[in-house]
Amino acid sequence: FIWQDFEDVMTEMDEAGFPLRNEWFAPHWEFRFPRIGEFTQRGVKVEVRRAIEPWYVLGEEIGSGSMTRYVDSSLERVQVKVSNMTDPRYLLTCNGRQVPLHPTGVEGQFVAGVRYRAWQPPSCLHPTIPIDSPLVFDLVDTWMKRSMGGCQYHVGHPGGLNPGTFPVNALEAESRRATRFFSFGHTPGGVRIPEPECNPEFPLTLDLRRGRL
Repeated sequence: FIWQDFEDVMTEMDEAGFPLRNEWFAPHWEFRFPRIGEFTQRGVKVEVRRAIEPWYVLGEEIGSGSMTRYVDSSLERVQVKVSNMTDPRYLLTCNGRQVPLHPTGVEGQFVAGVRYRAWQPPSCLHPTIPIDSPLVFDLVDTWMKRSMGGCQYHVGHPGGLNPGTFPVNALEAESRRATRFFSFGHTPGGVRIPEPECNPEFPLTLDLRRGRL
């Protein structure tokens, strides 16, 4: 929806006499919302991208002989876009919970956000809630009650080889991101069809922390 809003702004700029093209800003959008990965099963394409997650500033704490205020950086968010899903027998789940897909206006295309606990630092909101990594997305067939396929996204290196230095260039950074995503690893066997979850405050976002307090 951010790109749709941006296109509306570009239309207003063009009407005001500033002929700007949307594709000029596509690299900026790709940099801010990089594609994590995608998979295709039964003709349905699922794309996962990074999304914006605001971090809260916590209250005052005593640290190193002075007052400090930590930032809760334990939460992250991804955007999920599903294309060509015209058959209502399929639904998308994340870690066994139904993703609240919302239509975009394009036939068979839906989007949703997934909010999850990525890290568990000592100073954060709800510190007793464990992390949700890895995120396992499943394309579930409600008739057969099984996953047709899926993917996995790890917050860190799945083998525990998290580097201690910054990447030297863009290729190394891209390779690090690639090692954290697998276009396989769906839930095997039969699955339980999850009930849809409704959050009136954020109807388009699945918060994996809810119900785990």
